[in-house]
Amino acid sequence: MTVPLAFENVPLSAREREPFTLSVAPHQTVAVLGDEDSGVDRLGGYAMGLERPRIGIVRTFDTDVEAMPERERLAFRRRVGYLPAGDGLLQNLSLRDNVALPLRFGSDATPFDIDGRVKVILVAVRLGAAADRRPARANEEECRRAALARAIAFDPLLLVLEQPFDGITARASAELLEIARGGETAEGARRSILITGQEIPTVVQRRCDRVYRLTRAGTLELETA
Repeated sequence: MTVPLAFENVPLSAREREPFTLSVAPHQTVAVLGDEDSGVDRLGGYAMGLERPRIGIVRTFDTDVEAMPERERLAFRRRVGYLPAGDGLLQNLSLRDNVALPLRFGSDATPFDIDGRVKVILVAVRLGAAADRRPARANEEECRRAALARAIAFDPLLLVLEQPFDGITARASAELLEIARGGETAEGARRSILITGQEIPTVVQRRCDRVYRLTRAGTLELETA
């Protein structure tokens, strides 16, 4: 069975005693929480091949993305949706154009097909009329919805979400998580998801298969909702 995401003997904190090992199985939602000094903010970059741990290995769909040639790595990342901390939206583009951006530069789809796909995604995330605003004129929840919409543009089977619920209500957080999950199958959520951040709402924790706390010593502790 292909494992969507696995960290093998990877350290995050400079003061860790032992590196940790963690996997996100198919159809699972896993959250790793920790404070600013824990190193939890590095997990997303490792998963996407944007950074490389000094020891250990990170595999995405059983592949060491960092070891791939750049051209193959860019194509590979289409299989993984990424919502970076702070949302990563371009301020000179509307929310709609931010969602369309990866499709325009990362696919061979026609403008007509891209517009159609974007409309479907915007309806799915319930962005509404705010889609034509630029990020500076949209509220925090609207920007989070747009960032998630961009992350699912290629309908990936794995999502890496960094601090996806910061600044929004627990109700909105729960709704966005259900959108991220992509529906349900007999095995669980259609997508596998890694969530990182300092805290997430309790209602979101209850929908996660596992929630870990990353200590400053670099060890993982399993939390219970």
